[in-house]
Amino acid sequence: MNKLEKARLAINEADAQIAQLFEKRMHAAEDVVAYKLENNLPVYDAAREAEIIERNLAKICDEKLKPYYKDMLVQLMRIRKEYQNAIIENGREDTEK
Repeated sequence: MNKLEKARLAINEADAQIAQLFEKRMHAAEDVVAYKLENNLPVYDAAREAEIIERNLAKICDEKLKPYYKDMLVQLMRIRKEYQNAIIENGREDTEK
């Protein structure tokens, strides 16, 4: 196996782990939105998102990767908010039937 094949194998393994973790995170987001609905809380919490970014950036040792990791976190939170809003909208549609 050459260097390129080894690198691609490592990426494929990381992608598989990311997919599993993405599902785990999004399923947890379902629980969060259910709680927020029960307690009349908004989906978006700017302070919480800033805290998540700060806490997780501290886990990245390679300084040159930090801006890219921050961007990934921001995009992941955008996706999570879209998903939670879709859950809310679908719930409204279900109750209107």
